[in-house]
Amino acid sequence: MWTSTELNRYLFFPYVAQVFCIQRHSTELVSGKQRSETVYGVTSLSPDQADAARIMDLARGHWSIENRLHWVRDVTFDEDRCQIRTGNGAQIMASLRNIAISLLRMAGARYIAPALRACARLGLRVLRLIGVPD
Repeated sequence: MWTSTELNRYLFFPYVAQVFCIQRHSTELVSGKQRSETVYGVTSLSPDQADAARIMDLARGHWSIENRLHWVRDVTFDEDRCQIRTGNGAQIMASLRNIAISLLRMAGARYIAPALRACARLGLRVLRLIGVPD
């Protein structure tokens, strides 16, 4: 990982404080295939606020969000194939999915798909998750 402030005066991004470059090298466990990837970015965080190690932590934190929320929405809820497109329907459904994921996480669910199946078997007793008695 590299960070720099040298390019700031050439960039037309509002509030740019530094640029960064992350090089990733990975190996697929099953096939052994190796991959390399280079990612460039800008941040409004100054070098005093975020050195290279801090920016790397923030980048890794982004992937934990991707893996814990977006992947669940894409795969478990199959959100990409949702056909609700009129009015505010898509936004409302996304909010409902986020609420469901959050409630299940707060209830201790580590894996959302089996937790959803368990909730389906509970019927109206699932309302206990939000404090509604049977």
